Amino acid sequence: MCGIVGYVGRPESLQLLVDGLARLAYRGYDSAGVAFQNGHGLEVYKTPGKINDLQKILPAPAPSITIGIGHTRWATHGAPSTVNAHPHRAGAVTVVHNGIIENHHALRETLAENGASFSSQTDTEVIPHLITRYLRQGLPIVEAIQRAVAELRGSYALAILHEGTPDRIFAVRNGSPLVLGIGDRGHYIASDVPALLPHTRKVVFLDDGHLAVLHGDGIELKSLEPLADLPLSGRVVSVDWSPSLAEKQGYDHFMLKEIHEQPQGVANTLREWIDDTDRLVEDLGIAARVRDLRRLHIAACGTSYHAGLVGRYLIEKFVRIPVAVDIASEFRYMSPVLPKGTAFITITQSGETADTLAAQREAKARGAATFTVCNVVGSTSSREADSVLYTRAGPEIGVASTKAFTAQLAALSLLGIALGVKKGKLSEIEFLTLKLFLLELPRIMEQALQTDSAVRAVAATLVDAKTILYLGRGINYPVALEGALKMKELSYIHAEGYPAGEMKHGPIALIEEGVPVVFLATVDGLHTKVLSNIEEVKARGGRVIAVTDAPAAFRDRADELIVVPSTHPALVPFATVIPLQLLAYHVAVMKGCDVDQPRNLAKSVTVE
Repeated sequence: MCGIVGYVGRPESLQLLVDGLARLAYRGYDSAGVAFQNGHGLEVYKTPGKINDLQKILPAPAPSITIGIGHTRWATHGAPSTVNAHPHRAGAVTVVHNGIIENHHALRETLAENGASFSSQTDTEVIPHLITRYLRQGLPIVEAIQRAVAELRGSYALAILHEGTPDRIFAVRNGSPLVLGIGDRGHYIASDVPALLPHTRKVVFLDDGHLAVLHGDGIELKSLEPLADLPLSGRVVSVDWSPSLAEKQGYDHFMLKEIHEQPQGVANTLREWIDDTDRLVEDLGIAARVRDLRRLHIAACGTSYHAGLVGRYLIEKFVRIPVAVDIASEFRYMSPVLPKGTAFITITQSGETADTLAAQREAKARGAATFTVCNVVGSTSSREADSVLYTRAGPEIGVASTKAFTAQLAALSLLGIALGVKKGKLSEIEFLTLKLFLLELPRIMEQALQTDSAVRAVAATLVDAKTILYLGRGINYPVALEGALKMKELSYIHAEGYPAGEMKHGPIALIEEGVPVVFLATVDGLHTKVLSNIEEVKARGGRVIAVTDAPAAFRDRADELIVVPSTHPALVPFATVIPLQLLAYHVAVMKGCDVDQPRNLAKSVTVE
């Protein structure tokens, strides 16, 4: 959740750390801080608020540094405040931390009994105190860190400075992501790749249980248990993202830019496999299992879960095997059944989502073949899964996911079609027809983006809404869920998505005069049912907003129409989700909400 940065090498401006934190602000933004060596000792600056608030208290002009660490926080223990902000210091040790130390209460009591004095309410503060305790016993710094982290229970990514070793950063990972950057002027650490892009595209994803020692001349990699040197060779990954992809490029917000990048993200994801679906099945390692493949099980969180629900529809339609979809945070606690012939799919933009990783590990432990749909090359999910189907959306900075969702749909469409062909459930003509529709998707999505002015007009009428309902049938039901999620995330308006047929089973009680109801009303064989649902809402005074590719069918029944282009019935989410994303965006902007950094949220949920 929180964001960590670090640098060691030739003299650089302190602004390097601040800029790195700004590129990670989507991971948490209730407080921020930096620590750096100034030649006379360690200086620490920290404050509640966002990166701009930190910038205000830093020395001006920004001093030159050769080593430093920084942190932007998503609060878990202790309210946002100066004392709870990171870095945390004890003696000669300063630490920034992403994760949760589950046994911090017991550790704090023991340390306090032995003379440690605490100033914050955080779980993190026990870490520098533990390391300091072992330093005072005469252990060298690496062994002191090793002994200290052996006492920690939970998840953590740590960056550590030690005044006695002023030219080294020590980085440790267990369950929370940490990426090392190899540069020409020095070496870097960050919680996520975008912070590294201005400096290097050569990265190393640190594994659990490993410690990295970064200095100006290189990186030493060690295993903590037992304490032993490890080779760095073979671990370096080249990231093909351009630094400009992590910039706004003239858009008012990252989210708006990323909504408009969706046609390209879908095109890039499709391009890799669309002309060779046989190779897709081969590279995923399931070609030999296709005959015995009887079931797919999908686990994901949030927006990725909604993509999984769409994937279920696609795969069951094209492959004719059952697909189960679970919320990843529930999966491992429900005594899951994964019978022989099951392949297990996780969907994760970052590849670091804690609940999704736990589900993937649980499935693997139960003997299922695992593969992941993921956007980050070299991430934990991609390394631990048996195989990977990468989306090619590029870095997603806005906390509310948009382009990752449609890239995931593209990947799942490819998977469903490839398996359908391989199992003989799709004929050659059906495959070629679907391929043509897939190739048309970027153009269809560009047309859907042209609904912006109509969407903005509707958004102006929703600013004062107390609740909004989203309804869809079939493959549009997950899109309704996604539209409602976006509205909640961005505008803080209560919104719920339902299958339209479920209205009579309870949710219709919420309809009263003027309540806005967004219908996903495409012509897909179920539109006559949707027409009936609209009449039920209208009869109770609800205000109907229809997202449709058939305006003539709904013009007399809807109060507002948002017209999207038509496509294959199995691919309509690519068109219908875009106006819902834009609707949430414009409502939030009109309400004065922070679109890119909604309250209480963080981009990559790396704690349970």
